[in-house]
This record gives sequence, structure tokens and C-alpha cells, in this order.
Amino acid sequence: MSEDALTPESTAPGSSAPDAAAPDASAPTAPTAQASPTATEHRHAHVEAGGMPAWVAIALAAIGGALTAVQSRVNGQLSASIGDAYTAAVISFGSGLLILLVALAVWRPGRTGFRNVATELRAGRLHWWMLLGGVAGAWFVATQGLSAGVIGVALFTVSIVAGQTVGGVVFDLIGLGPAGRRPLTAPRAIGALLALGAVTWTLSSEIGGAAPVLLVLLPFTAGFGSAWQQAVNGRVRVAASSALTSTLVNFTVGTAVLVVVMVVHSSSVGWPTSLPAEAWLYTGGLIGCIFIAVQAVVVRVIGVLVLALAGVAGQLTAALALDLLVPVGGQTVDVATIGGAALALVAVIVASTRWTRSRHVVAPSAPGADATSDAPGAVRAGSDAGGTEPAGGGPVSRGS
Repeated sequence: MSEDALTPESTAPGSSAPDAAAPDASAPTAPTAQASPTATEHRHAHVEAGGMPAWVAIALAAIGGALTAVQSRVNGQLSASIGDAYTAAVISFGSGLLILLVALAVWRPGRTGFRNVATELRAGRLHWWMLLGGVAGAWFVATQGLSAGVIGVALFTVSIVAGQTVGGVVFDLIGLGPAGRRPLTAPRAIGALLALGAVTWTLSSEIGGAAPVLLVLLPFTAGFGSAWQQAVNGRVRVAASSALTSTLVNFTVGTAVLVVVMVVHSSSVGWPTSLPAEAWLYTGGLIGCIFIAVQAVVVRVIGVLVLALAGVAGQLTAALALDLLVPVGGQTVDVATIGGAALALVAVIVASTRWTRSRHVVAPSAPGADATSDAPGAVRAGSDAGGTEPAGGGPVSRGS
């Protein structure tokens, strides 16, 4: 049976297909809980194969978003204190790498994860460029040092939000992340446009003002790269079966890139002469370890776009609180910044809310099984993504 043949309309009680014959009551009933070997298996969108409910994944993504805003403030202040954004970025990434190496020494599953990744690379189920998520992470941290300390965390975060949202739409559409392809529905497209509108509104008060436009646009590119990073890190995490492994790969690549950039830059303009004494300025790496690991875990459950949008709520809440309570460099939060942040939250709601009632067709459970469980043979229709999705958010085959 083809996947398209199993729909709510064709299986609803009381309905019959024009060419379907009535079942023979005397004939033995074939088991229906078993899906065809060639049929694509599906699970409900709100529960990942490992059993994590979507609301838990969204809550964790929101916490990770708040930590992103906090890291922006920390790295921005570190950069201002040192007078060199690239050195600040190396300190942030490098300290995170050291923390992860210590964790790897005492956590055996993390070491096993590297063997798993090597196996997946040899089998062609994981591509080498998927190990380069740290490059986008390095750029993200560099933009924090270059712009967050100048334009303020709120403005920085709104621009990040737009890039993450657009990137989430693109990478979900092509199925780059471990959750597979998620079609571009009207709510997702509207949400992305609203996010762009949020940035335009926020920028309207800054054009010709104190904040350089380029420093506001840089975070947009970092946000787009962050969405790509979340997708490929999620693929590495699935291949390794360890969030520690994927996070360490990310930090190793990112640190290497930033060290090269720092050496080139400092060789031409000079090296920093002193480092700040405040201990909290060196916590950016630890914060990054936490939210990168969280993203690698939950992206398989909720996809790239929803991960980005769920993180938006945490980012904006923490960012606005920081700019209101502890402003930097005389930066104030004006009406356009607040309005842009509010519009970005509307974009989150529009893109992540299921606007049409979903209907599920679930294969009958085997005797003694829970009839309400997510059976492997269940096919979901009318989802918020506008169609069916791979089982448990599994990756889409790419000819491997």
C-alpha cells in the first residue's frame, strides 16, 4: 500500500473507497499493527523517538535561548575590556573546549561517541562537512564581541532572531537536520516574514543613529549560520549517540578557526596588553557548552525552525531584561527596539502554533498494547508541518 493511500478520509468510520470490496467476515483477519516493510513509519510530531515530549524540548530550547543572550552580554563585555573581539572569542571558545575535555576524560560514552561518528562517516550516513558546525559557532561568538557590546543585547538578539528564523525555514525545508524535511507551510512563512519585519522596525530607529548598521546586520548572518550549526550538530549527536561528543566536535572546530583568525589579526594590529580580573567575564565558554549541548539534543525532537523560535522567547526575555536593568555603553531600549522584540514574539507564535485541527490515523495496537501510544505504524495527517514526517524525527535518507 502506498503512503498516500492511508489518509483520514479513506479510513474514517463509515466511509468507503469506490473500488474497495467489503471485507469477508469469514476470512482470517491479518494483523494490522505491522506496517509494510516498504512503508515509511511515522510517529506523532509531539514525541521524539527517545520519548522526550515536545513541550520539554521547547522549554529546554527557551532556556538555551536565555543563555545565548547572557553569553552575548558576557562576551561583549569581555571584548570591550580586552579591546579585541577575536581574542575574546578565543577565550570564550577555548575555555569551553577545556571544560569539555575534562568531561570527556571522565565520561566514557563521550569517548565511545567518536568511534560511532567514525563508523557513520565510513558508511556515508554522515558527511564530513557536518562536523564543521563549530565554524558557524565561531562566527556567532565573534559577532557577539564585535557588535553586542556596542548596539546592546536586545538589538543584537532581534537581528539574531531573524537570521535563525529564516535559516530554520530553509534547513527544515531541505531536511538538513535530524528531524528530516518539514514543509514550508503558510504559518511558517508568515512567521519568517514577521521576524524580518521585526528587524526592519528595530533598524528604523538606528539608521543614521549611534549604532552602525553593519554591526546590526552582522548578527543576522550569525543567526542564519546558527540555524545551520544546530542542524548539523544534531546530525552529529544522533550519529555519536552522545551530546558530549557533538558539543566537543563543535568547540574543537570553532576554537581552531578562531585561533587562526586571532593570530592573523593580532599580528597586524598588536596583541592585547592586559586581561580583565572579573571572573564572570570568563564564563562565556561554560554557558556555550550548556546551550550547544541542549540544542544538539532537542533539535531531533522539534526541528530546526521550532528550535530557533522556541529559543527566541528565552533570548528576548533575557536580552530585554539585561538592557533594561544593566545597560552597556549608555545604550537604552527605545520604542522601536521593544516593538521589534514584540513583533518577533508574534512571529514565534504564528510559526509554531498549529492553526488547523490535526487528525491522526493510528494503526490498531497489538493485543495488550496501549491504544493511545505512538505506534510505529501510525501515520499522521494534517500536521502543523503540512504533511507526514519521518519516524521519531529520524533523518531523511540521502542515498547512503
